[in-house]
Amino acid sequence: MKATDDLPVVRTLGELGALVGRDSDLYVRWSRGPSADLGNAKSRDDLTGVPMPGLSANPLGVEPWWGDRPVELWVARRLHDYSHLPREKGEGVRPWVLRGRVEGRGPDNEPLVRDVEPVGWVDEKVIREAQTEVDRQSGSWGPLRRDDGR
Repeated sequence: MKATDDLPVVRTLGELGALVGRDSDLYVRWSRGPSADLGNAKSRDDLTGVPMPGLSANPLGVEPWWGDRPVELWVARRLHDYSHLPREKGEGVRPWVLRGRVEGRGPDNEPLVRDVEPVGWVDEKVIREAQTEVDRQSGSWGPLRRDDGR
C-alpha cells in the first residue's frame, strides 16, 4: 500500500476489538503516521541511536492464554501500555494499526515489522475508552512509562 495518512479511522474500542477478532496479525504503532514512517521503514533505538531492521510496533492479536475474556479489554491494555508516547515523542504522534512481517525484536522485546500495510488510525476517543476500561479493573495497572520520582 502507498504510504499515506488518508486511512480509515477506528472510532470505538468495540470497533478495534472486532477488527482484531477478524485479523489477529495486526499491530499498533505510535508515530506521526505511515507517510513519516514508510519511506524509511526503520526505527532507531532511542538510547543508542542504532537503526533497527523494521518499525517498532506492538501486537494487537489476542494470546491463547487470554481465553474467552473480552477482546476489547485486551486491546484496551495494549493501547494503554503505550499511551504515554504522544506526551514523550511530541506533537503529531498518535496510534495507527498496521499489518506486517516481523523481522526481529527491539530492545524492549517489541516486534520490528517490515512489509507494512497501514490499516487505519486509532481515534483519540478509543484511547479514552481504553483508559476507562483500564480504570474499571481491580488491579494496579499503568502505562509502561511510570514516573519513578527522579
